[in-house]
Amino acid sequence: ELWGSEVSQVTCGRHHTLVSIASSKLIYSFGCGMQGQLGNGEMINKSVPYPVDLPTECNHEYTIEKLLAGENHSFALSFKEPGNESKPNPSRGILTLDDRMIGRWLSRSEPRKMVKKMAKKDINKVFSSAASLNGSFLKTSCDQHYQTSEDHCGLDFDLVKTSFAKLSKNESLISEVVKVVEQTLLPSLNPNPTGVESLRVYLLLPELIRRLKKQKTELTEALASKILQLDPDAHKVLEKYWSKLPDGWLKGLVKLFRKASTSMIGRIAADSMNMDIKTRLPKFVQILAMVYQVCCSANRNITKSDFIINEINDLLDVLQTINDDMNNNWVMLNWTGQIQAVIDQQNYYNAILKNLISLPCIFNLEAKCSYMKNRVWQGCFPLTLRRTALLEDSFSQLRMATQQQLREFWLSVFYTEDMRKTDVNKRDFFHNVFEELCALESQMFMYNDNQTMSWFPAQLSVETEKYFLFGILCGLAFNNNSVVHLPFPLALFKKLLNVKPSLEDLIEFDSGLGKSLQYILDYSEDVEEMEMYYTIIWHGIEIELDPAEPGKMVTNSNREDFVDKYVDYILNKSVEEVFEEFKRGFFKACDRCMVEMFEPEELRGVLVGNEEYDWDILKQNTTYEGSFYAGHPTIISFWEVFDDLTSNEKKAFLLFLTGFEKVPILGMSAVKMRVRPLFIFTQDHLPQALTCHALLDLPVYQKKETLKAKVIEAINHKRGFWEE
Repeated sequence: ELWGSEVSQVTCGRHHTLVSIASSKLIYSFGCGMQGQLGNGEMINKSVPYPVDLPTECNHEYTIEKLLAGENHSFALSFKEPGNESKPNPSRGILTLDDRMIGRWLSRSEPRKMVKKMAKKDINKVFSSAASLNGSFLKTSCDQHYQTSEDHCGLDFDLVKTSFAKLSKNESLISEVVKVVEQTLLPSLNPNPTGVESLRVYLLLPELIRRLKKQKTELTEALASKILQLDPDAHKVLEKYWSKLPDGWLKGLVKLFRKASTSMIGRIAADSMNMDIKTRLPKFVQILAMVYQVCCSANRNITKSDFIINEINDLLDVLQTINDDMNNNWVMLNWTGQIQAVIDQQNYYNAILKNLISLPCIFNLEAKCSYMKNRVWQGCFPLTLRRTALLEDSFSQLRMATQQQLREFWLSVFYTEDMRKTDVNKRDFFHNVFEELCALESQMFMYNDNQTMSWFPAQLSVETEKYFLFGILCGLAFNNNSVVHLPFPLALFKKLLNVKPSLEDLIEFDSGLGKSLQYILDYSEDVEEMEMYYTIIWHGIEIELDPAEPGKMVTNSNREDFVDKYVDYILNKSVEEVFEEFKRGFFKACDRCMVEMFEPEELRGVLVGNEEYDWDILKQNTTYEGSFYAGHPTIISFWEVFDDLTSNEKKAFLLFLTGFEKVPILGMSAVKMRVRPLFIFTQDHLPQALTCHALLDLPVYQKKETLKAKVIEAINHKRGFWEE
């Protein structure tokens, strides 16, 4: 086709070629055409040159000046024949913002005066065009693409900062810029941008908005909408750009969307129902969640507290007030016809919080715990048990329970010995059933050398169903805000949240083995082979860590791989079947979205509590009722006795008072002890505790010695629960 023709230009795209013949005004194309880049109207490949199907007017009125081939795109720059219009200069770039232009604008527009016509025209050209803005602030380099790629955005961040700072000092100029960005630029952005250079605008606009003296929530919202509309490939590149932003820029991005989220949540807590805010708020929070994931993946030096919105606690307080009003004044509200309005409010706040909880990075720990505690339950799920057969009875009834009963119904425990429904029974049940489960003779678990920590066995000695039921019990404890005896390493809680366990987790369970593996990683001698093999022995089982290469040696170059495979086998592969049964039971009993609110360390704290015993805080937070007060002789004697107790006796008192042996995850400040006098008693009566309210009924003993003896007898023999 081209034989004998005088070719004026050849240019190549990714897998296609364009050829220009000046004499005939024809363009030929060949190569890959599956994106339509060959210009023949078809999605087809051509192995030989074929004329491009050009519009008719191009042959008569226009002359082709230059061909451009992008990755999967083709462009022809044309101009009208001389005599009609002046020939443009195709080498001239697009209009971009620079220091000289900003200086011109500032000289033409004094502060607080209207922007001059010429400056307004330039502002419109630059800030209405994504191409113009994306072409500004490029980092100078010898690379003609300014190092732009999926790994480098190509921006000179210092130049952007100084340029926007100058603009923001002039109120009339920045107002005009905002107007153009809001009305023209943002609506024009394509969710499927061409090339990674197009994504620079999403890095520039947050910095511009941050510079505004009066933050425009609408502008931030419009930007958030455009980011969320980007196609998945563009999202990935933008997230990579975020991961490499300078610290100040990344923190500024977080601050921008956090401030907008905070403002809206504050309005929700303060105002009546506003459906408009309810639909707008998730946009800001989703961007925060995206940036949070980027920071976690890239190990950026931004703390979790930078994302937390404390105003959510106010939202939870409002919901708690509504719930209390419903519970305490149901009859009155129904009688006055206000009940439906209160129900609507309750549903409104619950819907907002349910939406937000799917993005837990904005919740502080107190808010997460409060959200769990203040859920609306659908009914009661009863367990009727014999104290002498807790495991047998609970397992037989849990086998029959439905997912709805376990997840949505509040657990009530009845003992056949008394058949009374109290929260005391429930705490007593969890305390005892977990101690039985984790007892050494249960054979359900393996233990570390000092018998302080459990893990799933590599070889099963009981049926797998028991691990499923064990998972249900753990899920029930989580659902019912109960601290239990669950002596497992952090690896268990990581696995529940799909976080990969690490060598540090193995060290927590088996410090000897873990430290040996760490020694291999830290070994500094330059030796090719370490006289070790990928073959290991774990609890009597010989394992090939690399089955594709039996007898493989450990070397300097593969030691990290060896340690990774070793840890992976112990904490994952060797217990895969058992753990999956446990996990299935756990998530049958509790909603996954509730669990995923928490970080692994927090999840362990919620279920297991902690051992940060601060008895001074307990004393400071104690309140007194009836005739008791801080200076009452009995109260003075009580605290003197308490201070003299041993560490283990104080822990036993905490169990006696609350039903939990460990401190709740929110710390000792979450334990609000109340003390009231027990008047109907003899000197032989023991102190009593209502564990669900941390309420201590204390007899007024005549002597301090008697008080001490009775307190010790109570905590040692009654285990903290009523057993009347």
